[in-house]
Amino acid sequence: MPEASETSWAMSLRTARAADRAGFEAVVPFARWKGYPENSPGHRSGRVMDPFTWAAGIAAATENIGVLATSHAPTLHPIVAAKQAATVDRISGGRFALNVVGGWNRPELEMFGAPLREHDERYDHLAEWLQVTRRLWTETGEFDFHGSFFDVVGGVSEPKPVQPAIPIMNAGGSPRGMRFAAEHADLCFVIVHSEDEDEIRDQIQGYKQMARDEFGREVRVWTHTAVVQRDTGAEAEAYYRRFSVEQEDTGSVDAWMRLQGANTQVMPPAVLAAMRQRFAAGAGGFPLVGTAETISERLAMLSRAGIEGALLTWVDYDAGLDAFTREVLPRLEDAGLRAPVGPLTSSAGHAEPAVIG
Repeated sequence: MPEASETSWAMSLRTARAADRAGFEAVVPFARWKGYPENSPGHRSGRVMDPFTWAAGIAAATENIGVLATSHAPTLHPIVAAKQAATVDRISGGRFALNVVGGWNRPELEMFGAPLREHDERYDHLAEWLQVTRRLWTETGEFDFHGSFFDVVGGVSEPKPVQPAIPIMNAGGSPRGMRFAAEHADLCFVIVHSEDEDEIRDQIQGYKQMARDEFGREVRVWTHTAVVQRDTGAEAEAYYRRFSVEQEDTGSVDAWMRLQGANTQVMPPAVLAAMRQRFAAGAGGFPLVGTAETISERLAMLSRAGIEGALLTWVDYDAGLDAFTREVLPRLEDAGLRAPVGPLTSSAGHAEPAVIG
């Protein structure tokens, strides 16, 4: 699509500053080291800036919006991650949060010489990674740590973050991944598989109840969306079909599907196949396709079902964010779905996110 936003610092800066002015809660990057199609080093899916460096720049250029980075644990030692995260938190004045990923993309991990561990073991590794990282954020003296995956002697990291507890996001979708997020994360990120409000509510309430019953924790549940906003529903549906079906990036989507298909604990094959168009439209995001009124109603439905934050993505971020800010946000405010913006926080004191971008 010729209007698709390209990866550039100028585009990132425009988007983050516009979202900051509009009162969005956060900007969230993903981490990618290698494009999805094989032997395609220039493919756009691999043109992704380093998330920590990106977050530091965005933090310095904004005033109120929360700023996240994404870290794939097998590619980054927790001592390095702890220092980078604390630095961005200092630059932002305490607006940083960290999205942690256990690692699933075999071609990327092979490039690092890192093993793709058995599925459940990835979360054991990630839990230990996060334990070391949090100790580096909070302990004032040196410490030794000897675990199954990490050995740290005389561990210390300065300066500490501004926040006493940097909020953690995780998108575990398998039963083991969900248990990890329920135990360790403040912001649990889910893919909504259904269009039915009751089924979505059951999915979210089951997640929250598991966190309460097994770990005595309250967690916030967010999801990912793909936004196509037009003056009429027919225009929006036609455009959604054009970029996600007629002009599908087949090589990238096929590679994504193969990678996900190797991880059936997260999504059964039948569900994965049914969601192909969603992956083509934006990594499986729940479609917000239609007029401003329709999009507002669909966000209201997600809110009623228990979703507390929506990550918004567009083909064209400049035009998409502008239209959403002008036409959808006022409707959400009128409906009482937008609370005054507050900081992202850890489980010790949650904010009330409504829509994030």
